[in-house]
Amino acid sequence: MDDESFHHVPVLLDRVVELLAAVPDGRFVDATLGGGGHAAAVLAAHPGLELLGIDRDEAALAAAAVRLAPFSDRTQLVRASAGDLLEVVGDHPPVHRSTNRKGVSAVLLDLGVSSPQLDHADRGFSYRSAGPLDMRMDRSQGFTADDVVNHYDYAALARIIRDNSDERFASRIARAIVAARPIEDSAHLARVVRDAIPAAARRTGGHPAKRTFQAIRMEVNAELDQLAAALDDAVALLQPGGRLAVLAYHSLEDRMVKDRFADAASGGCECPVGLPCVCGAEPTVRLLRRGAWKASAEEVAVNRRAESVRLRAVERLGEPA
Repeated sequence: MDDESFHHVPVLLDRVVELLAAVPDGRFVDATLGGGGHAAAVLAAHPGLELLGIDRDEAALAAAAVRLAPFSDRTQLVRASAGDLLEVVGDHPPVHRSTNRKGVSAVLLDLGVSSPQLDHADRGFSYRSAGPLDMRMDRSQGFTADDVVNHYDYAALARIIRDNSDERFASRIARAIVAARPIEDSAHLARVVRDAIPAAARRTGGHPAKRTFQAIRMEVNAELDQLAAALDDAVALLQPGGRLAVLAYHSLEDRMVKDRFADAASGGCECPVGLPCVCGAEPTVRLLRRGAWKASAEEVAVNRRAESVRLRAVERLGEPA
């Protein structure tokens, strides 16, 4: 995949720009840079920010470098994982000496798989076309979907399909995968999954292999572990008044974001709900909205992949006295 083919439509772009327009001058970390669409819009709207863009996909970084060329004097791009956020920020100081070094002003996490990754069969993410059992976001890692599909035992397969996607037919699907080995490519896998699901259940809910492919992809890329580390690091890195915005596309991710934000907003308070806090908890952030922002009907009509997005954001409070 070349950089010109990595064209990705950023989701909830205007809302992200609006949320990050209020942050103080300083460093903006886009820890899941993709093609750089969100980052370019934020930099254009906020001349006082410089970007540290992080992604583990080399094709995404190549595309982002082209898109962000007008801002090259205040941009650094690094190939790394969002889960290593703290180390990456520490290892890459700001471009300009005047930039605030005591914390970052904004962090953005846009989770999930980008359109170019899904649309190119050679990446193996899609259940709609034949491709290798790959699904790696970082193609320098050795572990692939083939290791999961053709080498995990039945119990491990059933567990990840159930836990990573809430697939109610996880046991049937895992049993069918083991029986069909060796599975040759993504199209073969999609057929096995489809045939393992009862015909009546296949008539609703989209493609019957969607959840299983999601579960395997999340296992290959350790996505929930990466997200947990990135959320903790991002809150720790923010300076007072800095903001963290996260776009999630399925319930497991969104639930983790919601819970981590609620815990940070309460300071981990364990007092009974409705009673004053007496445990000494100190909130570190404030929620910028109680619920999540969703894509409008107009945006979904243009970009169907925006239909499931949930955007949540917090602002860092001052350090406790």
